[in-house]
Amino acid sequence: MAGKQMIKKNTNGKEKMSFDRPLLISVFLLLGIGLVMVASAGVAYGNLRFEDSSFFFKRQLFGVAVGLVALFIFQGISYRFWRKVAIPLFFGAIGLLVLVLIPSVGTTAYGAARWIQLGPIPPFQPSEAMKLALIIYFAAWFSGKDQMRKTDFFEGVVPFLFMLGIIAFLIMKQPDTGTLGILFVIAMAMFFAAGARLSHIGILIGSGLAGLAVLIILAPYRMSRLLTFLNPEHDPSGAGYQIRQALIALGSGGILGVGLGHSRQKFLYLPEPMTDSIFAVLGEELGLIGCVVVISLFLFFAFRGFRIARNAPDEFGRLLGVGIVSWIVFQAFINIFAISGLMPLTGVPLPLISYGGTSLVAILGAVGILLNISKRPTIG
Repeated sequence: MAGKQMIKKNTNGKEKMSFDRPLLISVFLLLGIGLVMVASAGVAYGNLRFEDSSFFFKRQLFGVAVGLVALFIFQGISYRFWRKVAIPLFFGAIGLLVLVLIPSVGTTAYGAARWIQLGPIPPFQPSEAMKLALIIYFAAWFSGKDQMRKTDFFEGVVPFLFMLGIIAFLIMKQPDTGTLGILFVIAMAMFFAAGARLSHIGILIGSGLAGLAVLIILAPYRMSRLLTFLNPEHDPSGAGYQIRQALIALGSGGILGVGLGHSRQKFLYLPEPMTDSIFAVLGEELGLIGCVVVISLFLFFAFRGFRIARNAPDEFGRLLGVGIVSWIVFQAFINIFAISGLMPLTGVPLPLISYGGTSLVAILGAVGILLNISKRPTIG
């Protein structure tokens, strides 16, 4: 029953469709692990910054609560509704990215302007809203009646690149290379799933790599990250500091870990242990076994999610599902690979686990949409 679309009869004899429970369970498990790890990893920084060792845990708990409300609201809304509002959502998200750059509205931290502060509302990151808005917009665009968007260079690739170029410009004004990379990967996955020509995919990937090379050349800190990846001994007290501390944490954990709450690297050795580096703390405290459990949960989520997308009753639902699953799973593995030294550091959080209210609400809202797609019976 867990592996099949479940359709129940209510008292009136009408069909009542049930969403994909195994996928939801995997999300709940990741959320639970995330809360435990934020509570542990944020102790030292909470004491140092706010004189409250549970500060980050309490904020994360609030984010989870709001995110779950979004999840259950969105799973009750027909996913086809999002097609109707795709254009205003997309341009609304672009507007928020513009607002970030206005000094009186945008909030700067660590040299990056990525947050908006509006009165009593907690600061939020418009780039997280853009991820979901982009997925909805491209799902609607690629599933439209004009099939030339998928196969013709001038009607497909050119406008596709134009839209990505606008987003890239605004994201890099923050700057946030990691988020731009995630958006590019999502867009490529959706374009491929829509049936684009492989030659066009190759052109887009080549353009993306060329753009990345320019960004690396223009910013010394990005070049330092690349050199550190190629040579871990490069700048050990500067650009290489975070990855060295992360690898020490992972290595210290061994198979079983040093025990929950007993990480040493989180005590001001490992930068941002409750956000970008939380996987390193998890590996130190829960060991290889804990890492394998988390990776397995993301792989299971990918399996169930892509299955939902494959069984969606229409092209819009299929592409929407592909985009949502690609976002969460690719971002998870980019974070894990980066913190494990398998790719250059990117500064993206680990979905559902890292501290961050905006990311939680956006991702859980997206999961709600995916669950709604899973309710729909497959046609054919």
